[in-house]
Amino acid sequence: MSTEPQNILCISRYFKAEPFLIRAAERGARVYLLTSADLLEKPWPRAHLADVFAVHKDATDQDIVHTVAYLARNIRFDHIVGLDDFDVEVAAKLREHMRIGGMGDTTARHFRDKLAMRAKARDAGLPVPEFIGVFNHDALRDFMQRVPGPWMLKPRAEASATGITKIHAEAELWPLLEKLGDKQSYFLLEAFVPGDVFHVDALTENREVVFAAVHRCGTPPFNVAHGGGIFTTATIPYGSPEEAELLAFNQKLLSAFGLVRGASHTEFIQSRETGQFYFLETSARVGGAHIAELCEATTGLNLWSEWADLELSRGAPAYVPPPRRFDYGAVMISLARQEHPDLAPYDDPEVVYRAPESHHAGLILRSERHERVAELVSAYSERFMHDFFATLPISDKPSH
Repeated sequence: MSTEPQNILCISRYFKAEPFLIRAAERGARVYLLTSADLLEKPWPRAHLADVFAVHKDATDQDIVHTVAYLARNIRFDHIVGLDDFDVEVAAKLREHMRIGGMGDTTARHFRDKLAMRAKARDAGLPVPEFIGVFNHDALRDFMQRVPGPWMLKPRAEASATGITKIHAEAELWPLLEKLGDKQSYFLLEAFVPGDVFHVDALTENREVVFAAVHRCGTPPFNVAHGGGIFTTATIPYGSPEEAELLAFNQKLLSAFGLVRGASHTEFIQSRETGQFYFLETSARVGGAHIAELCEATTGLNLWSEWADLELSRGAPAYVPPPRRFDYGAVMISLARQEHPDLAPYDDPEVVYRAPESHHAGLILRSERHERVAELVSAYSERFMHDFFATLPISDKPSH
């Protein structure tokens, strides 16, 4: 058996995932990072990296395939991992191209293409809001006659709430499609379901979810992105009917989508009218918006580090997560008027993390009691609005 260190190529065109890089190096792997040239000055953990490569920030997937194939002339890559949403697909293309184990193109599409993931979930008998691909205009007219509005026009390959438009009447749709031109087929139209958004952040090994944490968003992310406000998400009560239903839903979904191993972030919405849970979207990576830090605060597990263990073990031996805690927590994030907002006055002992990003006010709370977290979120939300809150025009750039 070879004792040579494993070479792992990590692709991230966004500054994130330092714990993944560090854990992989601590496990004895040679860690190579491919990032965007404009991120080279970020504080990557270079002491843990064998080398850092960069592509132009506007590089296409084909450019990246050519770059990695060139690097492979001198480096034998054993693993390729896409660490950000937009790197999942290119990592899958590289694995297919270079015949390296891991998620391939077809499976990756279920975790990137919103139309593909909805069709896959529907075919598996899982509830999704009614939807249609933007192809045939007569079919779109029939859909809007059959499915009551409003509707959501969504890009198939963006992340989070980026690029989503709420449509209230059929007449609003056609000018938008005209403006999109040849790009309109990269969108879908979906029934709007009023309700609360939940997310399940999970680790999967050999097709079985071995760790999962369930959280409920305060204001839905679309409303925050398009109407302003404070993003919050908090642990739901352990052992509750909602937790049990979402854990089972998440396992069925990931099994149907073919996830063998890795991290995932999956969003669901609960209809305010019926209480029914619907699948919204999923991704084969760790969730953004400091959700990894929230999970670490409440469970003791760092999802980035555990994902590195999953990747390097590759089932032999099977990954088993360490024992976890079952504390409650919440993350709160707001755009801030100040470049470096002063969070020192938020000094309750439950505050365990302060976000470092400029022009953002962000906290993570932790308590053994669900009620205490809810109490602080309510109180702090009012204070955030007064102390920090700012709005910006909606950006086409995802927030990761």
